[in-house]
Amino acid sequence: MANALRSVALKGDSISTREWGKRGALAADLREAVPVHRGTLEAEAPLAPLSWFRTGGPAEVLAGPADEADLAALLAACPADIPVLVVGLGSNLLVRDGGVPGLMIRLGRGFSSITVDGMRVRAGAGAPDVKVARAAAEAGIDGLAFLRGIPGTVGGALRMNGGAYGGETAGALVEARALDRQGRAHVLSRADMAFTYRHCGAPDDLVFTEAVFEGGPGDPAAILAAMGAITDARAATQPVNTRTGGSTFKNPPGRKAWELIDAAGCRGLRIGNAQVSELHCNFLLNHGAASAAEIEALGEEVRRRVRETSGVELEWEIKRVGIAQPHSRS
Repeated sequence: MANALRSVALKGDSISTREWGKRGALAADLREAVPVHRGTLEAEAPLAPLSWFRTGGPAEVLAGPADEADLAALLAACPADIPVLVVGLGSNLLVRDGGVPGLMIRLGRGFSSITVDGMRVRAGAGAPDVKVARAAAEAGIDGLAFLRGIPGTVGGALRMNGGAYGGETAGALVEARALDRQGRAHVLSRADMAFTYRHCGAPDDLVFTEAVFEGGPGDPAAILAAMGAITDARAATQPVNTRTGGSTFKNPPGRKAWELIDAAGCRGLRIGNAQVSELHCNFLLNHGAASAAEIEALGEEVRRRVRETSGVELEWEIKRVGIAQPHSRS
């Protein structure tokens, strides 16, 4: 492939060192390698509209495969040295200002189906968690209402062991389906996923396409009422309907991140147009024109102050991806 370049794997919380290829070359090479690709393939696609923070640079290539077979062909054609990253609703993502080299995949309509069979719910990786929760509730399946509190997709819940309001993905998952970088399908049991707190131990290069969840029998009205309570609790305690990225830091063992941040005097702290939420200080806000560098610098300043006041090293929960451009304090 003409544009093969020096690269490293693109991690969700590290800076990419891969160089950008010639403008449009990677997209052209992929179109040539997969002439029957039925989805979308866009070079230098803007990513800010896909992130809740509404900031950051473009993707070298953004693909929207039509279905699993389309995705398999795309992955098989993509050289091993080209980083691949999957994006869902962008609710837990900070795209750095230099953009994201390599191939970014967005799972859309072809990965959003939800079906119910007994006490099990099968959902595509692109299905919003809230829709899975509602489908389960309407079918009288208890144990999945917690998904109402996760503002992402099934794929993100699998990759991060997403959880909220007393429940987490690990407790409800039966199995997950994924494709590897050669386009081969794998079915992973709950044990294969090696879940820990806000972490999945499955190989990073797997792209999840589907999940099966299981609950127990329950009263639909009661489950929907519980979901309504989750909605009300989020609205009262979190900055919903704003340019944010959800919980910024993981809760340390036995501690709550927001309490440590508050005790460090960071509530309302601001760098440029980025601010720590005054409503819930484990949320960072973009007041309209913040760069990703400002948001990340604010997060690092919060980590520094918490470390100095409590000795605790906060760990990012938001996934920061792409090439960083340094923030100027001038």
